[in-house]
Amino acid sequence: MARNAEKAMTALARFRQAQLEEGKVKERRPFLASECNELPKAEKWRRQIIGEISKKVAQIQNAGLGEFRIRDLNDEINKLLREKGHWEVRIRELGGPDYARIGPRMLDHEGKEVPGNRGYKYFGAAKDLPGVRELFEKEPLPPPRKTRAELMKSIDAEYYGYRDEDDGILEPLEQEHEKKVIAEAVEKWKMEREARLARGEEEEEEEEVNIYAVDDESDEEGGKEKEGEEGQQKFIAHVPVPSQQEIEEALVRRKKMELLQKYASETLMAQSEEAKRLLGL
Repeated sequence: MARNAEKAMTALARFRQAQLEEGKVKERRPFLASECNELPKAEKWRRQIIGEISKKVAQIQNAGLGEFRIRDLNDEINKLLREKGHWEVRIRELGGPDYARIGPRMLDHEGKEVPGNRGYKYFGAAKDLPGVRELFEKEPLPPPRKTRAELMKSIDAEYYGYRDEDDGILEPLEQEHEKKVIAEAVEKWKMEREARLARGEEEEEEEEVNIYAVDDESDEEGGKEKEGEEGQQKFIAHVPVPSQQEIEEALVRRKKMELLQKYASETLMAQSEEAKRLLGL
């Protein structure tokens, strides 16, 4: 094995020593954003992450990389996006700008998020992977429902069956069926009639009952008989019916009382009642 002195003289060791002396050592990004306490460095790491995301987004556009490589790239991009969010929160805690609100969203818009799986996005060729394409297919929209006004536009007389006879086919069929039904009913009636006659039963004839017929001998509690012209039926009023003269007298009395109530004073009406009482009217 070479000794330590010989290792220190190699070209790589001398180059590393030169970098340390010049202060050009490449600093590694902290694993946790909370470990960084300087605002300029936090913004620097955020810009670095954005650069890495841009490179990987450009690589994932190539569909010839293979399914497994595309899936790995997509996972790495989502991991970097989450890390970028952590650094933006840390920058806000250190008093810097809120990039979540004012920062550009170009990288986020290139990815497509699956409904129901919030946070994970697919970029480039990852959208066309088997099993992913089906997730983005939208179901066809159902046909729009017709409103009541649109339905009423197609309703006319034909909808209610008023034009069924216009074709000249239905009416002859109905007439033929009607004749057939009538013939069957007549035949059935004749058979029943012959069967009754064969049993010796007398055919009962229906007597027409006149509901207006009045017995001449009936005399109910002063009912008044009202006769019409000669040859017409006679009717009896079972309640007292006033004559035309009695109706006119009642109307005159009612009109007179209305005028008295409208124009005469209470004193005058009292005197009038007293006078009627004394006269016995």
